[in-house]
Amino acid sequence: MAYKRSELREKCMIILYQYDVMKSNKINIELDEIIKENMEIENEFVKDIVYGVVTHLEELDSLANSHIKDWTIDRLDKTGSSILRIALFELNYMDTPEVVVINEAIELAKKYSDDAVRKMINAVLDKIIRE
Repeated sequence: MAYKRSELREKCMIILYQYDVMKSNKINIELDEIIKENMEIENEFVKDIVYGVVTHLEELDSLANSHIKDWTIDRLDKTGSSILRIALFELNYMDTPEVVVINEAIELAKKYSDDAVRKMINAVLDKIIRE
C-alpha cells in the first residue's frame, strides 16, 4: 500500500507517541516492533524520521525548549511533542521545504492536539525558521 507523505508523518507521530508512552511507563519494547505494528510494509521515510527523532531527541528538545516561552516540550501532550519533534527533525536533517514542514505539523496538531498546543507548535516553528 502506497502512502502519501502526510499519512507517513501521521504514522511517525503515532509510533513516536507509543514509544514515548511505553518508555515513560518503563515498558521495554524495541522501536522496530512498534514500527512493524504500525506499518504493513517497510518504509524508509518512516524509519528515517522515527530513528532520527529518537537519536537526536535531546538536541531537538533543547532546540524546542529554547523557543518555547515559559514552558518546556515535556509539558506538551505526548502527541504534540511528537509532532514538534518530527517537524524539528525534518527542518534540521531532511530536505523538506520549510512551508511543508510547518503545514504538515499544523495539520497533525489540528487533528490530534488542542488549540493551545497547535499554536505553540506553530510559534516555535515560526521562530526557528525566522532565525
